[in-house]
Amino acid sequence: MVARRKEIDGSASVPAFYGKELRWKREAAGLTLQQTVEGSFYGASYLSEIERGHRRMPADLARHVDQVLRTDGFFGRCCEDVRKAGAGLYAPYFADAVEMEANARDIEEWSPMLIPGPLQLEPYIREIIHAFNPWDDEEAVERKVVGRRARSWVFEEPEGPVSWVVFHESILRQPIVGDLLMAEQLAHVAAVARRRRFIPQILPCSAGAHPFMMGSTFLMSFSDAPPVMYTEGMYSGQIIDDPGIVTQYQQAYNRLRAAALPPEVSLRMIESAAEDYGNGTHARRAERVRLAEEQLQHGA
Repeated sequence: MVARRKEIDGSASVPAFYGKELRWKREAAGLTLQQTVEGSFYGASYLSEIERGHRRMPADLARHVDQVLRTDGFFGRCCEDVRKAGAGLYAPYFADAVEMEANARDIEEWSPMLIPGPLQLEPYIREIIHAFNPWDDEEAVERKVVGRRARSWVFEEPEGPVSWVVFHESILRQPIVGDLLMAEQLAHVAAVARRRRFIPQILPCSAGAHPFMMGSTFLMSFSDAPPVMYTEGMYSGQIIDDPGIVTQYQQAYNRLRAAALPPEVSLRMIESAAEDYGNGTHARRAERVRLAEEQLQHGA
């Protein structure tokens, strides 16, 4: 018995719309996926993901497809439409990762310096934007806030992927917003975790050397495609889909989880930190540390 092919919902997104059109044009030409990509630098599985709306089509592949299918530059023009569809909401290097995120079955994330984007509330988001892009006007800031909050479903909604996040303890100890806002932000993270929307672990400051000491990273697994990972710096990001490298990162992430505190202990730490910010304990502790450091400097 031949399995029934899954139809593409072209209304789901701009990439899905053009992916459906690509499949129709290819099949109308009587070509297989492999025949369509022959002579390009891409594989049949890559083209299949584009047809299903899981990936954007690179410009060089679009030109190749237009030539093979004799579509008079249609898919080249589509590339520009897809790019514009996400313009302003996400950085260009992050657009592909957002599309993959929407189709992920599982997400495993390492957050060394900041609370993951989908868990961030507006004051936290604005503080990050002002720090990274101080010349953005209010309109640009608002677009980025909307884009960031639009991803909240990843952790907050029941239909989101199964998610696991390892936070570095410094995220709890070094606030980037005022104490009351930090209390609200951490309480939100804890509440989402308590609803079993993701599994948190805290890597303590005392953990010493560990994998992923540089940059935030998340790994995505899919029901019908190979796993990929995304790693990001301050102004750049990269998707890695080489199976051998992805496997290395997955093994490193497993070691990272082993070095972190258990989930329930970690969750209580997040809740305790939220309480400290809310009742002023954190501010008093920070002041005691500051005074002690001054005394040491004067004594030296």
